[in-house]
Amino acid sequence: MKKPYNVRKSAIQRGYRSGLEDNIAKQLKKLNTGAEYEPFKIPYYIPKSDHTYTPDFVLPNGIVIESKGRFTIEDRKKHILCKEQHPDMDLRFVFSSSKSKLRKGSKTTLANWCDRNGFLYADKLVPESWVGERHNRKSLKVIDKWKQQ
Repeated sequence: MKKPYNVRKSAIQRGYRSGLEDNIAKQLKKLNTGAEYEPFKIPYYIPKSDHTYTPDFVLPNGIVIESKGRFTIEDRKKHILCKEQHPDMDLRFVFSSSKSKLRKGSKTTLANWCDRNGFLYADKLVPESWVGERHNRKSLKVIDKWKQQ
């Protein structure tokens, strides 16, 4: 009896995603159905949904700080959406280690991701230079609006 991994591996070699798909394909071929495998794609849309995000810290000068150890794909998507939808907000990250990889086997570090997406970041602690920055009036205006809601 083949192990499940070997079944899946041989199915993939024949162009299927799983052993189950491979077995169904064999069955349908044997029955001479003329069925096609993955002949087209069906478009669908994910409906709009409202979400909220609670930042970890907000400095008096308007800098919003998110501290992260793990930085999941859901987190990354959320922060990209926040940046796109609230471009005046000054969102920055403090990582336990910005040299950590996005995921196991990835070459991209958290620092690389921040650089690519235009986020400032630091390791371990908030840089004192951030605390001493001038007030960001645009960011403060957005923050004041949210605080009033």
